[in-house]
Amino acid sequence: MTLNVSTRLSLLVALLASATGLASAPAVAGSTDKFELSSPDIAPGSKIDDKFVLNGFGCKGGNISPALQWKNAPAGTKSFVLQVYDPDAPTGSGFWHWTVNNIPANVTQLTQGAGNAPANLPAGAYGGVNDFQDTGATGGNGNYGGPCPPAGDKPHRYEFSLFALAVDDIDAAAGVPKTGTAALHGFVLNKGLGDKLLGKASFTAAYGH
Repeated sequence: MTLNVSTRLSLLVALLASATGLASAPAVAGSTDKFELSSPDIAPGSKIDDKFVLNGFGCKGGNISPALQWKNAPAGTKSFVLQVYDPDAPTGSGFWHWTVNNIPANVTQLTQGAGNAPANLPAGAYGGVNDFQDTGATGGNGNYGGPCPPAGDKPHRYEFSLFALAVDDIDAAAGVPKTGTAALHGFVLNKGLGDKLLGKASFTAAYGH
């Protein structure tokens, strides 16, 4: 039996999601409700729609940031940080597509397009540096850059991760500049803040062309 391209891609995406185990993050220790991140625009394990794909570097998507929503944040959460990362990028270090820092604890969603203009983000939050910075591919905001893997690559995974923190300001708490790279902030989130990281919720989707 010969499978068409769309069917083969759907099967590969499902296998990637199963292999990574990132479709949902484990529950926070001691929590009765699981900290969850989801999107009404992107289902975990699915192919990302062209509306959310980069318009540049050979891709012709809409480059609109998808809507995100979350629930059951750990007790004591004072802020959230969002990172969107492609571990399959042929860079030797992956590729960061979107970061939002200092999202207030009372916020439970980012609306579609929130990453396309600073004014669209919740008050107090700011878009961090991504790996498209200063390329012009994401416009003046330089915050959200959609998927655009090399043509012919197997579909890349895009990991959407939301970190719940026991601090109001990640930069002040860690002593790093707001202009620090996504990798620097990633180190702070995964290691540098220690027990100030209260939880992490994630899902993974994919894109190839």
